Amino acid sequence: MDTILPPELVAAARKVLDANRAAGRRVAVAESCTGGLVSAALTEIPGSSDVFDAGFVTYSNEAKHDVLKVGSDVLETFGSVSIAVAWSMARGALERTHADVAVAITGIAGPDGGSEKKPVGTVVFAQAMRGADPDHIVADARHFENNGRAGVRLQAALCALELLMPGASAPEADEADVESP
Repeated sequence: MDTILPPELVAAARKVLDANRAAGRRVAVAESCTGGLVSAALTEIPGSSDVFDAGFVTYSNEAKHDVLKVGSDVLETFGSVSIAVAWSMARGALERTHADVAVAITGIAGPDGGSEKKPVGTVVFAQAMRGADPDHIVADARHFENNGRAGVRLQAALCALELLMPGASAPEADEADVESP
C-alpha cells in the first residue's frame, strides 16, 4: 500500500477500522502531542470515512478550550497533560461529532518540556463512549521510553488506536484527578 506512515501504525489503524466497522461504530480523536498522527493513520486507509467521523488537533491550551470546550479552570488546575484535560478533550470530541467513541491524547513528546513530575514521554489518554455515564472516567497516564520525539509520538498513536478497539478500555481514573468539564 502507498503510505508515508510507519507500517505498524497503518496496520493498527486498519484493525481499528475493520473492528469498528464490524461493530457498527464511528470514532473520533482529539489529539495534542500526536499532532494528527492518529487521524492521519486512520485516513491512510481507503474507505475510512464510514468509521472515522472527525479528528481534532488542539495543540495549544486555547485550542483545547475554544474547540473542545475544556474548561480554563481544568487547564489551570491540572495542567494540559492530565487525566482531567484528556477526559475533557475526549468528552468534547464526542459532543461535537456523531461518533460512538472518542479517544483523546495529550502529553510531552520532547525533546524539551518535561519536568520531574511529568518527564518527556508522559502521555495521558482518555476514552469517552456515547451513552456512557459521564461520571465514569476512563483514562490513563503512561510513561513511554524517551526514544526521541518521533518515538514518543508513535508509541502514543499506537496506544490511542488500541483504545479505539471495541471492548478496549483504560483503567478508571481516580476521581481526585478529574474535575467535571
